[in-house]
Amino acid sequence: MKKVLSDCGSRFNAACCSIFGHHYSVSKKITSHIKEYKCIHCQKEVTTDANGNLSRLTPELQDINNTLQNLYQKRHRSSQQVA
Repeated sequence: MKKVLSDCGSRFNAACCSIFGHHYSVSKKITSHIKEYKCIHCQKEVTTDANGNLSRLTPELQDINNTLQNLYQKRHRSSQQVA
């Protein structure tokens, strides 16, 4: 079944988020301690910053996360092959 959102539905979800707060779910795991999150209602994207706080996911932070994920995967692949 296809999910269709109208402008009214998206405004309602955004209003709910502004009143009750966002309901984030993990959308991408970068490392074991850095993740990207997305609100299931309004689709707002955030990530954890250097201090562990949530901050808005900008294109610059998204690029940093992608690079960090590539380095993290390469490092763990090479350590698994040696062991």
